[in-house]
Amino acid sequence: MRTEGSKAFYIHTFGCQMNQADSGIITALLKQEGYLPAESEDDAGIILLNTCAVRENAVDRIEHYLQHLQGLKKRNKGLIVGVAGCVPQFQREEMFSASPAIDFLAGPDTYRTLPLLIEQARIGLKPATLDFNAAETYEGIDPFRQGSISAFVPVMRGCNNMCAFCVVPFTRGRERSHPFSSVIREVQQLVASGYREVTLLGQNVNSYNDPEEHRNFAALLDAVSLAAPMARIRFTTSHPKDISEALVRTIAERPNICNHIHLPVQSGSSEMLGRMNRGHTIEDYRQKIALIRSVIPGVALTTDIIAGFCGEQEQDHQATLELLSEVQFDSAFMFFYSERPGTLAARTLADDVPESVKKRRLQEIIDLQNSISNKLYQEAVGSVEEVLAESESRRSSQQLMGRTATNRIVVFERENYQEGDLVNVLITSATSATLIGKCEHSDVHRS
Repeated sequence: MRTEGSKAFYIHTFGCQMNQADSGIITALLKQEGYLPAESEDDAGIILLNTCAVRENAVDRIEHYLQHLQGLKKRNKGLIVGVAGCVPQFQREEMFSASPAIDFLAGPDTYRTLPLLIEQARIGLKPATLDFNAAETYEGIDPFRQGSISAFVPVMRGCNNMCAFCVVPFTRGRERSHPFSSVIREVQQLVASGYREVTLLGQNVNSYNDPEEHRNFAALLDAVSLAAPMARIRFTTSHPKDISEALVRTIAERPNICNHIHLPVQSGSSEMLGRMNRGHTIEDYRQKIALIRSVIPGVALTTDIIAGFCGEQEQDHQATLELLSEVQFDSAFMFFYSERPGTLAARTLADDVPESVKKRRLQEIIDLQNSISNKLYQEAVGSVEEVLAESESRRSSQQLMGRTATNRIVVFERENYQEGDLVNVLITSATSATLIGKCEHSDVHRS
């Protein structure tokens, strides 16, 4: 029988922005039941891991962290440890045998059951709620948010695309969208309380389909921009097949919609895209890039790349390098392929590219992309960029860090500016990932 323990909880969030948003939902749900957020895991009676299963190294990190918690539980006999999110949904009850530290499991659609799971764990049970709920969008929950400058607003959950390498359809279920009216209302409330930037979130955000009147993402983005004209509006992540001319023109026409699009391509080879079940060819992708660049002046593009997918030949890899050179992405998330159990690729394709080849190809991709990013960032030296100051720089309290509308990170001297200010910054130098500058004193916008 467990002791009563503390009602203080600490959430360790792994993975994507959707997981960060979900941790805000979890916090709100627990606070409604009298639980209190702890400053650190040392102050907590409940530690919750909100997990990501998309890549093997993310799962490895979680396993290592559970080893740490196993030691912590020996020193704190009343400590309750729960694992939530995509990993338990993916691996299910086998999680309990993976680590004796785990007391309960909860999937992405079952966070409303967390208070019950905690109480069951206190009396020595090992409960798990891992059901999919096609109706669950956590409507009516006001998420807890840290900070007061930038906020994530989930507008849809799940994914209907069955990309061969991806576990998301198996961990987050089918697509379902939040009502149009509730998204607008949440954005208006955030801006009224002082937020300067809102990011609309979805596993495939531009497949949004309003359940009330079936309005699409272009219509939602337009309405959000009009409802919050003084806030920056961003969105992520997009799928190439759902980039429409209407969406691109909306971004171009609304000055508060940031001119940055994250558009994962994964490979520069149509052969590989077919094997990946991406639903588009590389020619289709190039046409979408051409459309975007012809309509949105100064747009910044970023992407995802997987090296060494099943059956990838050297010519496929070279096609990816050629695409990077051609498109000139600002940056990219780059990984080598790791098989995820249960996916289409794991069931039907051989993971036949040697790891040494995967790593060599990945390094070539990284080296090329770093050189492209460095060139693009050096070209920005001498320009004046409008930057939303988000936080102190990690290196010095005398500097602020923020982002441009194109999502480039800028570090500049604090002077008399503060977090939340929109500041014109003269870019004086650059690395391949950061712009460095000094403030132009003509214009500062505060909320």
